[in-house]
Amino acid sequence: MNRRILTLLAALLPVIVLGVVGTMVTVPFVALGPGPTFNTLGEVDGKQVVDIIGTPVDPTSGNLNMTTVSVRDQLNIFEAFGYWASGRQGLVPRAEVYPPEKSKEEIDKSNKADFQDSEDKAEAAALAQLKMNFPTGLQVGDVSTDGPAKDALKKNDQLVSINDTPVQTVRNVQDAVAAVKPDTDVTIKFRREGKDDSAVVKLGARPDDKTKGYLGVTPVEKPLVPFDVDFNLADIGGPSAGLMFSLAVVDKLSPGELSGGKFIAGTGTIENDGEVGPIGGIPFKMIAAREAGASTFLVPAKNCDEARQRTPDGLQLIKVDKLADAVTSLEKLRSGSTDLPSCG
Repeated sequence: MNRRILTLLAALLPVIVLGVVGTMVTVPFVALGPGPTFNTLGEVDGKQVVDIIGTPVDPTSGNLNMTTVSVRDQLNIFEAFGYWASGRQGLVPRAEVYPPEKSKEEIDKSNKADFQDSEDKAEAAALAQLKMNFPTGLQVGDVSTDGPAKDALKKNDQLVSINDTPVQTVRNVQDAVAAVKPDTDVTIKFRREGKDDSAVVKLGARPDDKTKGYLGVTPVEKPLVPFDVDFNLADIGGPSAGLMFSLAVVDKLSPGELSGGKFIAGTGTIENDGEVGPIGGIPFKMIAAREAGASTFLVPAKNCDEARQRTPDGLQLIKVDKLADAVTSLEKLRSGSTDLPSCG
């Protein structure tokens, strides 16, 4: 082999090694970017995203879009660099999204629980905004698929009593169950679809305290409304859709149109009293909203500093502290007013 070929091979060797390493070695980062956006006034897979059954619903048009962030994991060096260089993605340490002390299943379960909680709070906040004051009841929000109550209780069952002790709050349930030893039968009275029923359940042991009973349900305090509000989005986690879900419920249960036929998007957590909280990934959510066609974006007040630094061209930001602020701002926007709370 002549010297010229050896020199060429010696020059190519680092490139080959770099190529192999760059495609095979993963980095401890994930890429965050614009995710799917869904119109809470529209349909997904043939179902209303926010479906209200059992009461008249006011016609709506336009868009009130919730926004999401995409997460790309198991990146090699080249992929990570490409996402970073694109300007549409951001790299964050993987541990911030997937804490090493938790399994992927635990993280997914937590995200699902947060999303369920945001749905419940969105309904409660919307009804409070509309001054629909219903008594609060205790319902089953979720049933563990491998828990003691899996064959006895279902989601949305209204809990009445445990061993003849009335339960009206989440704490009532926790105390009643914790007071009973594992492997002991308890009688649970509940109401399902308007009919009273009961079931006997043998308690398990709490994972964190084997001396206390475990039922395997997540109770939630919800208004006892004479109609159903269903949220039909699957495979979406976290609590950040709360604000937009609330606005969709308000829009459907009140005269007129909040969006005024325009394309509004936004994000933010929601509490029962209507307080709007901050979320993560807002730069990517704004990109997704603008690319989908939004002209206005509702921003939680505590996200304003970050949002105004990376606002896409043509996207108007409206600052929101509470659900009532968002409703008022959308009414002003619909009337043509420019007197709107801004992040700038």
